[in-house]
Amino acid sequence: MTTHLPAESQSPGRGGGPERTSVVLTAHLKAGPGGVMTDEVGVVTGDVTLTTEAGPHDTVRVRVQYTGAQEWYTLTGSPASLPPHGLAAFHERVVDAVKAGGGAEVPKAGT
Repeated sequence: MTTHLPAESQSPGRGGGPERTSVVLTAHLKAGPGGVMTDEVGVVTGDVTLTTEAGPHDTVRVRVQYTGAQEWYTLTGSPASLPPHGLAAFHERVVDAVKAGGGAEVPKAGT
């Protein structure tokens, strides 16, 4: 599994300088037996790329794709509320769920 450190998307700010717009964490891994559940196509299995992205209003968006494919799918349960322990810890919980498989979804708070 490969996990990339936060990548900040940049966009022009009002003052002409860059403005932080989002943080995206990425992991490349193999989904466990039974794969992961997506909203668009149901279960996705095998080698996947997973992204966890901080969104507006303390939300998190989780997406998955077959590694090397163009299409991205929403992991069922996304968007979710950003837990108090932060984005990186939440990302690791999602990675653990994907590794476990079983039609994994975005972990619920407190689980």
